[in-house]
Formats: sequence, structure tokens, C-alpha cells
Amino acid sequence: MAVLDRLKALYPTISVGTLTADLMNLGEELALLEAAGVGIVHIDVMDGCFCPMLTVGPPYIKGLRTPLLKDVHLMVKEPLDSLGEYVAAGADMITVHVEAAVHIHRVLQSLGTMENQHYPGSKIVRGLALGPATPLDWLAAPLLAEVEVISLLGVDPGWSGQIMAPGTLPRLRRVKEIIAESGRQILTAVDGGVTRSNIAEVAAAGADLIVTGSAVFDGKAADRNAMEMLAAVRGAAPGPVGVA
Repeated sequence: MAVLDRLKALYPTISVGTLTADLMNLGEELALLEAAGVGIVHIDVMDGCFCPMLTVGPPYIKGLRTPLLKDVHLMVKEPLDSLGEYVAAGADMITVHVEAAVHIHRVLQSLGTMENQHYPGSKIVRGLALGPATPLDWLAAPLLAEVEVISLLGVDPGWSGQIMAPGTLPRLRRVKEIIAESGRQILTAVDGGVTRSNIAEVAAAGADLIVTGSAVFDGKAADRNAMEMLAAVRGAAPGPVGVA
């Protein structure tokens, strides 16, 4: 099964960020997520330039020994030359920011030529992220033709503890309309400010993939938190999985 097909089979679902996990026991944490029914792990890569925080890179991604799909979110400036390193490290999905590159179309085209290291013959799933203040006018036909996922950030990248911007869900609904008007089947994601109290509302607005981290790894039982959030997503989802 191609990676995109595997992703569609999971949706609507959550992608769980690892940076708030207990990194000293990360293997155990990932096993808990797998047992809870999570299928995707999210890795936030920040370079200290595009956003203020500096996090992890390809060696960290390669070191994640897990059957979970690796969803890599590149919050880095001009990512073109480093794409191959993340693919070689085992990324299944790579999301880049429309704001991060002068020639974002070329970045997406280049990513589209790369083969998944774990699934020979399968391409990398390409995501395009937009910050909360970035106009949706960027989602023009040339870019929509080069992506499989549109990700809306609910917070500005690089700062923890932010509350989801109030315009996030109306923006998501408009993105769904733009996708439908394009005639393409593109999945949608929401990333940032997701909590156990608002995740059902995000799912009801039509997000196929919802990124969360601290709401799962809050010092309590990560597997229980993940199961509760998965149940909330699937109970609130508005319609068929993956249909734009």
C-alpha cells in the first residue's frame, strides 16, 4: 500500500508530536501510542531562523525506531537543499511552509521526485503549511497541484503554550472549499493549540489530521490520553475520510 493510501485509511486521526514526550523513555512512549491505536508520529523540526526555537534534525528522525508513520514538519528557512536528508532519515510525510522559501513551488516539485525509504515505489507525502496570518490566496492552482495535504497552523510557529487562533476553524472551512473547487483530493490538517477540550470541534470542522503533543504527553497516561482524543476525533468527524 502506498504511504498516501495508508494515511487515508487512518484519517480522521491524530498525529502525535514527540517533543513533549519523555525523551529519556521515548521508545516506551512510542510503544504506548502504537498500542493506543495511533498511526502517525509528528516531528517538529525548527532551525532557530524561520522560528526562534532550535529542535531536532535528521539523526533524531532516523533514530525513531517505530512502525508509526513519520510526519515531519519542517519549520526551517529555505528547506530545498536539506530535503534529501529528511527523506533518507525515514520521513514518510514532509510538510514545508509557504512562508519559508522564495521558490516554494520548486521545493514541492523537488520533494515530489523523492522516493520513500521504507516503502519502495512510494513517494513522500507532501504537505504545505500556512501560518495563522498567511492569506489563503497562496493556495493557487500551481501549488495545489503539488501537494497532498494542506496544514493550517493554529499558532505562530516556535512558541509553546499558545491558544489556538480564533480564525483557525473558519480558515479550515474555507480551505475545504478551495480544495473542492480545485477538483483535487487533498487532505487537511490543523496543527497548534489543540487540546483535549477543543479537538472534537476541530474534527467537526473537517480536519483529516489533527496534530497534538502536550495534550497527550501531560505527565499522565499517554496511551489513555491518545485513545480519548482518537475517540473524540472519530466521533465528531463530519463525513467520509479523506474526501475533500
